[in-house]
Amino acid sequence: MNESAYENYSTGRLNDAFEFCEGYKNFVSTAKTEREVIIQTIKIAEENGFVNIKEYLKNNNRLKPGDKIYDINMNKAMILAVIGDEKLENGLNIVGSHIDSPRLDLKSTPIYEEGNICLLDTHYYGGIKKYQWTALPLALHGVIVKKDGTKINVCYGENENDPVFGISDLLPHLDKEKRTEVVTGEELNLIAGTIPDKNSTKEKVKQNIINLLKEKGIDKEDLFSSEIEAVPAGKARDFGLDKSMIMAYGQDDRVCAYASIMAIINSETPKKTSICLLVDKEEIGSAGATGMKSVFFENFVADIISLTTNYSDLKVRHCLKNSKMISSDVTAGYDPNRPTPFNKETEAYLGRGIAFCKYTGSKGKNDASDANPEYIAQIRQILDNNGIFYQASEMGKVEAGGGGTISKLMAIYDMDVIDAGVPVISMHAPWEITAKVDIYETYLTYKTFYHFMQ
Repeated sequence: MNESAYENYSTGRLNDAFEFCEGYKNFVSTAKTEREVIIQTIKIAEENGFVNIKEYLKNNNRLKPGDKIYDINMNKAMILAVIGDEKLENGLNIVGSHIDSPRLDLKSTPIYEEGNICLLDTHYYGGIKKYQWTALPLALHGVIVKKDGTKINVCYGENENDPVFGISDLLPHLDKEKRTEVVTGEELNLIAGTIPDKNSTKEKVKQNIINLLKEKGIDKEDLFSSEIEAVPAGKARDFGLDKSMIMAYGQDDRVCAYASIMAIINSETPKKTSICLLVDKEEIGSAGATGMKSVFFENFVADIISLTTNYSDLKVRHCLKNSKMISSDVTAGYDPNRPTPFNKETEAYLGRGIAFCKYTGSKGKNDASDANPEYIAQIRQILDNNGIFYQASEMGKVEAGGGGTISKLMAIYDMDVIDAGVPVISMHAPWEITAKVDIYETYLTYKTFYHFMQ
């Protein structure tokens, strides 16, 4: 548990890990918003025999062991399931990830002009260090819905011929206050253009940008019914001379999401029904219709019970109580450049495999989910029997660290839950760093959990 996985890796296993991460790099480079994650996941799922549960519900077709189904919630949350041999009241094996990441969202009326420059007003989403988002090439991803229901998908800045956007920073010559890390939310405005519309009498640059949008069928009023995110432009890249790591945007928590998706895709018919749960809004408290606090998951469980046996609320309750879950979320990797907030004896390290966090929360375990030792012992036995590399970890020193995940929201069903995922350096920065072996061991952990957990 306390040495690099590379020390015991065979050449074949290392090759497998690097090959697995090629698929992950493609995924995380393309899926930069929640909606894009869902689009990519549906494609992967349907190519591997998964069917929308609505096809079963509308015809009241019965589910049987081995059936592969999925459900979508508002295009921003998703559940994949492989029906197991045991009855559902015996519980589910669940791996749950969140697919939202810190970013900048365009406001409902974002376009304005100042100093002969057109800007786009934003509101940051999630926990970010605002200064990290200045002087950085950004792309716009999202959807615009017109009044007639027409949807226009937006993606500016990813193609090499696309323009990119960005937020200006103050030059050091004029930065008398030395505002190294002092940037306010109201300063996070994207520069969008400088060419004026010569036919306008005022706000000429703004009008020119509005004209360019109209050429694409977009009225500025349509931005009120839009969902557009500003994210770092560019693809995931190998990191380090040895190419052992990956630098990419949104690895919290899409790295765990991809591992859980591929784990259920590559699973055979399990004893207990396997669930891959992908939810939104974790970075802002899991609220809203697509977050973990919604009843989407609970309704899905009710649906699959109704398609396998005579339905009752009691069966749903028994199913949830008897379930076991891995809250599939990243944790902080030890950073040798910033060692002060870390406890070297208890941190997660890059290259040592998947990191388990017995409890989350902060300062006295406030707001934590604390896993039971009996459950941890079960997991240890399964992983050791299958040669999985893993480590026990916490996030920072007692008074310095902490954080929350969806685990506490699943624990209310009286099920066993523990957090486990990939260690990340520079978490919540525009570009985050992970180790390829940790990603692969996380995938193997989830796959093993689906198959062997009882």
